[in-house]
Amino acid sequence: RKLHDSHEDQDETNTSQNWEEIQKDTVHRVTIPSTATTKEKSKLRKDARRSARKEGRDEKLIKFVDENGKEYSDQAQKVDEEANADAKESNTDTDPPRKKKKKKTKSFPNINQLLAEAEEAKQAEDEKAKRKKYEESVPEEERAKYIALDCEMVGIGADGKRSALARVSITDWNDEVILDTFVQVPDRVTDFRTFVSGVRAKDIRITNENAMELHACRRKVGEILKNKILVGHSLRNDFSALMLDHPKSDIRDTAKYKPFMRASGRNGGKLRPRKLRDLVKENCGLTIQKEGEEHTSVEDAQATMSLFKTVR
Repeated sequence: RKLHDSHEDQDETNTSQNWEEIQKDTVHRVTIPSTATTKEKSKLRKDARRSARKEGRDEKLIKFVDENGKEYSDQAQKVDEEANADAKESNTDTDPPRKKKKKKTKSFPNINQLLAEAEEAKQAEDEKAKRKKYEESVPEEERAKYIALDCEMVGIGADGKRSALARVSITDWNDEVILDTFVQVPDRVTDFRTFVSGVRAKDIRITNENAMELHACRRKVGEILKNKILVGHSLRNDFSALMLDHPKSDIRDTAKYKPFMRASGRNGGKLRPRKLRDLVKENCGLTIQKEGEEHTSVEDAQATMSLFKTVR
């Protein structure tokens, strides 16, 4: 009996192996629903082939059919695969490009630059100390002779190119303010030039009690200038707006001081005045009239006096 059971087990094993061999050589049909999307059809085919490889079956024996049992042709599979590829490409095109993150690089100061900046700062401090020592050496009665003037103008007339006095500032040798006032403009202002002058309509309105009447302002300025040495930059414009004059011997115009002027043309030629902002920066280390900021006549008058002191 044991021998009989042994033969039966052997027969079952052989039968199972034979069945597996038959299964490997049998055509397998995989149904692909017609309602499936191109992407889903492609996934079904891939899964079927992957399963066949795992079971050791030949992928070529897999037949893809629809719900009616009709074989899914290779051409149809190719069309689906191409459509799927086009869809992927389309999605790639529509997706916004990813920005590459910039790597943060550590920047270290250049030693030569640091040394140069330190040397420049030291020279500026030394120059400042020299100027202070010189100013202190000037007798008080000599300092009292000097005053600095600067005016702000607004535009009148149809095109706003004619200038009218809108603000007057006068400072002394020690940068103390002697006079700083807005001036009433009786004419219609067509250009306030606020971005430069800092003047607004409310500042020079006739009803503004803090703004001086034009003739009163001229008289006041004339009294202050009497017997004084006047310092300024391009004073011709200020005199024109004030409708005043001053003895030539008592005028110190930094715009007309030759060492402060620049030659125009390739071969030198006529000397032309430079901007007060640039001269003050180079000679005094001061920053005025910053780009995009309104000017202030008090600051300009003080800066002109500082510039004059460097060459007095």
